[in-house]
Amino acid sequence: MTGLTRREMLAAAAACGLAGPALAEEVPPSLNALAKARGMRFGSCFAWSPPGADAGSFANPDYAALLTRECGILVPENEFKWQRLRPDPVRFDVSRFAEMLDFAEAKGKAMRGHTLLWHKAQYFPKWLRDHDFGANPRAAAAKLLTDHIRTLCRLYGDRIVSFDVVNETIDEKTGLQRETSLSKAFGDADAMTDLAFHTAREHAPGAELVYNDYMSWEPGNATHRAGVLKLLEGFRKRKVPVDALGVQSHIGVYDRDVRGSAARQEGDWRRFLDAVTAMGYGLVITELDVNDKGLPKDEAVRDASVAAYADAYLEIMFAYPQLRDVLVWGMCDKYGWLNGFSPRADGSIKRATPYDARFRAKPLRETIARRFAAAAPRSA
Repeated sequence: MTGLTRREMLAAAAACGLAGPALAEEVPPSLNALAKARGMRFGSCFAWSPPGADAGSFANPDYAALLTRECGILVPENEFKWQRLRPDPVRFDVSRFAEMLDFAEAKGKAMRGHTLLWHKAQYFPKWLRDHDFGANPRAAAAKLLTDHIRTLCRLYGDRIVSFDVVNETIDEKTGLQRETSLSKAFGDADAMTDLAFHTAREHAPGAELVYNDYMSWEPGNATHRAGVLKLLEGFRKRKVPVDALGVQSHIGVYDRDVRGSAARQEGDWRRFLDAVTAMGYGLVITELDVNDKGLPKDEAVRDASVAAYADAYLEIMFAYPQLRDVLVWGMCDKYGWLNGFSPRADGSIKRATPYDARFRAKPLRETIARRFAAAAPRSA
């Protein structure tokens, strides 16, 4: 059961470009059509690649068809990050991102910008890690950051609906903002992150501005969550224009006791989300996937566990009306980033996304569909 009325099914089918009631009955509505019926959006990251490449890219016809059919909002996996846009302190190279944005707009999809500042030194371009900020480092750092954000927002501020303005500035071990060449030059990490958001608001006044991080509901993340809450509290006290918290949602199921694991984590996670939303922040699921690294090789077992774990997590997240956009970090297992970042010992492909390596829908897709169908409507 989808939980939709026939009228909603017809509307969902129309949103998919289908014609007539027969097709509405024969073809299941897309994930974004289900989301749209509840005032929400579904989307995914995608990549740039040369035409014909076997990649999770808009240039791969099979992957492009999947994005077109299922998604209402897209986000570049890598091509909007400093290491791809900034070959040196002076130049910008937006050619790849521009192709991705053109694809999204041609298909009628909204676009997120990820990210204006990924404050994690290992992901800085080398020139920024080694940058000489001169005799007045704070002024030089402020100019560099302001120029970067101002340039991108002036180029794309009316075409990107939501920016991850700052990404991962909280150190998960200490709960404090990370120390990098940029924050050292500022001498004050709060001043750095505040400037990023104020600059984005000035030059992209209509866009949603998001702080994005991977603090998780799983054990061992209490310090990280506390640090994010402190950061968000500081933004509010200083009247920094931050609209929402991006909850990356890189979750992982490592044993068969799915519901038991979820139940043990639920209380702390709800208290965290309650604190975030009480401050007036929206919520965005920005990078959902489910790591199956510790599960048996049997695909049916893995798929069932992944879907059940995601269902327990999404049940909590969807209960918050502040959540509107839900994006997965990849639509097809074959191209998932976890295959390289966190490989399975048996060498098999991770079953972390809604579709398998042959582009067949998996139980995770059905779980997401059911959660959208059951969601309370969001107000306009």
